[in-house]
Amino acid sequence: MSATGTKPALRPFLPQDTATVAQIFRDAIGELTEDDYDDAQRAAWMASADDEESFAKRLAGQTTLLALRDSEPVGFISLKGNDHIDMLYVRPEVAGEGIGTFLATAIETLARGRKAKTLSVDASDTALPFFEKLGFKPQLRQSIALEGEWLANTKMAKTLEASAGRERP
Repeated sequence: MSATGTKPALRPFLPQDTATVAQIFRDAIGELTEDDYDDAQRAAWMASADDEESFAKRLAGQTTLLALRDSEPVGFISLKGNDHIDMLYVRPEVAGEGIGTFLATAIETLARGRKAKTLSVDASDTALPFFEKLGFKPQLRQSIALEGEWLANTKMAKTLEASAGRERP
């Protein structure tokens, strides 16, 4: 991998990325969320990538972008519709190096371009401080059932201001 601070490249998700992206997903959950979720909860969460065909369909059905360093995927983000971040995960070894912010900024720019008024995310307890730093505000606590386990998260939203210079009717 490149040194910290090297700006990553960005490209769309391709079907052949599925195994790599699924591994990023599992590694991020397994290593980065252990302070907030127990082993059974993390295992249930990671299991949602076990059916790689279904996982690939989910990613392909959304706008999914990959961050690359030295041509290798180090993180990904998916936008459901024009205004909901469905997934954002980075390799544990690059956590804290700005990859997540790079991806979130790219998706926010895309959402603005698609005329979204707000951008929402269901943030894990681990990701909550990250999204708060990006200007997302907590809306409500939720519990979701996965593989017989309950996981808490927080619905968050960010108001997207109109682009500068845009004329209003």
